Amino acid sequence: MSIQIYDPTTEVNSRKINFVPRPKSLKGLRIGLVDNTKHNSDQLLMRIAGILEKEHGAKSHVIRKKKSAGSAPSPEMIAEYKQNCDIIVAGVGD
Repeated sequence: MSIQIYDPTTEVNSRKINFVPRPKSLKGLRIGLVDNTKHNSDQLLMRIAGILEKEHGAKSHVIRKKKSAGSAPSPEMIAEYKQNCDIIVAGVGD
């Protein structure tokens, strides 16, 4: 009798991501919050928004919920964030 062992791992394909430089300050900036629909992500994001506004001078926030945790934000959400936000925070619940 022989035993076969399968290795389900694959090679990691690395890719370079060019991040936008972080602002030196949040004072007066508008924050976009992406709710990924996971349990408590909305509560976590609202707490983050409160801290950023009260302690770091952020001006305001916009929060929108994606269809699901695994989906990308809709084109409409992206357009709204581009028009109304200076930085974006994505939240993960659970």
